[in-house]
Amino acid sequence: MKISINNKATETSATTVNQLAAELHLPAAGVALALNNKMVPRTEWSQQSLQENDHVVIIKAVCGG
Repeated sequence: MKISINNKATETSATTVNQLAAELHLPAAGVALALNNKMVPRTEWSQQSLQENDHVVIIKAVCGG
């Protein structure tokens, strides 16, 4: 299915946010994710389904100053 990740059209076979995170090899910590402008807590990633044309924003924490 086609979704948008950080404003980039992407093809994925993932059907849940958790599957998408695994597909993208996201780290176990330091990542926040919003689906259609709504933050999704990591505890809900496995229950949150993805649909065609969804918009996903992934934010990775970065150390520095």
